[in-house]
Amino acid sequence: MSRRDELARNLAAVEQRIGSACAAAGRARDEVTLVAVTKTWPASDAQLLGELGVTDLAENRDQEARAKAAVVTGVRWHFVGTLQTNKARSVAAYAHVVHSVDRPALVEALDAGAARAGRELDVLLQVSLDADPARGGALPADLAALADQVAGCDRLTLRGLMAVAPVGAEPAAAFARLQELHGRLRAVHPGMTVLSAGMSGDLEPAIAAGATHVRVGTAVLGHRATALR
Repeated sequence: MSRRDELARNLAAVEQRIGSACAAAGRARDEVTLVAVTKTWPASDAQLLGELGVTDLAENRDQEARAKAAVVTGVRWHFVGTLQTNKARSVAAYAHVVHSVDRPALVEALDAGAARAGRELDVLLQVSLDADPARGGALPADLAALADQVAGCDRLTLRGLMAVAPVGAEPAAAFARLQELHGRLRAVHPGMTVLSAGMSGDLEPAIAAGATHVRVGTAVLGHRATALR
């Protein structure tokens, strides 16, 4: 089987899962965007996904993301990993959406980087649902101030929230909490329409909780142990 055929088969399976989850939640299929996470896979895979109709691709490391974005065009590039402030200028030059904004210094750096690049950037606030600093994310109590800061930036547009379900926790409960936080912030900032939640193993409960974007890597591209082939 060719790599293109393998990716097409995987995409069809993921599409079926998303469609079934939307139907179960009483939602339209077009309410959910698949963001294919291509980290560790070659740019040729990202190119194939674009040719197969995937419009949104994601990376979690600047060096790899920057290289792929330079050669794979015609898609929206999402940055989904923990972002060091000193990498913000680089990311702001190619990303269309940053999912992992979690502190004031990063907001400032991204706004300055976008201005330097002459671009505008959509951002999501990453919220920590388990207070694990290794995974990134702002504490829920800090979200309101962070949202206000982004809303006041010239080059950043506040689009929504992102979170990762805590390890060992029930994803449905975590995503219900995320949905609640999203609703509170959206009451103040109506433009926060994006809820980025759910990955290969838990996209169904995320969609049930209102996720508008699911970040799927393994289910689309395969197990990363074979990624360097």
